[in-house]
Amino acid sequence: MSLNEALRTGLIELGMVVNESQHEKLVHYVELLHKWNKVYNLTAIRDPHEMVSYHLLDSLAVLPYLWPKSWLDVGCGAGLPGLVLAIMRPEWQFTLLDSNSKKTGFVQQAIIELALKNVRVHCARVEEFVAQKPFDGITSRAFTELGDFIQMTQHLLAVDGRWAAMKGVAGKELQTVPAGYQVDSVTSLHVPKIEAARSLVVVSRNGVIKP
Repeated sequence: MSLNEALRTGLIELGMVVNESQHEKLVHYVELLHKWNKVYNLTAIRDPHEMVSYHLLDSLAVLPYLWPKSWLDVGCGAGLPGLVLAIMRPEWQFTLLDSNSKKTGFVQQAIIELALKNVRVHCARVEEFVAQKPFDGITSRAFTELGDFIQMTQHLLAVDGRWAAMKGVAGKELQTVPAGYQVDSVTSLHVPKIEAARSLVVVSRNGVIKP
């Protein structure tokens, strides 16, 4: 099965429609990741077909539960989920953040080669990062424990913004949410060809009216 076919099959299972340009960019991203991974060790996954499931489809599975318009992806690594989401939502703005310069170097090259106009990448620790404007949403993919994630990034979130943390089994982590914040939802996700549990946890400040 080609990468094109693997992606197409996975998208059907997710019930997701992409246009031809988006499909091409998603496949090209996997090709770039596979190529750069040989030198820079960006991900433990070596097989490009597994990258389709564990990186593309895993990131795409959260898309129906996100909201406009400006997003920060903390600990983005090789650009996940931020680059994948940016391909799918060109009208939204994405800022990708990681402290590993090799990974942000790859992300910058991917932004250029994929011709993405709605993405910026910064190499910095999140505690030291200063944004020009607070974000409507902050996401991460297995960055750190939920409570720590909230506390480390609260200075970057708009007053009415929300966090969207990608997790396996949320479970005990929900108890780490600090006072003054509330868990709005925990959504179980099905990702094609991934047996492990996946979930999306959305958190907001107490008493905030959601946009």
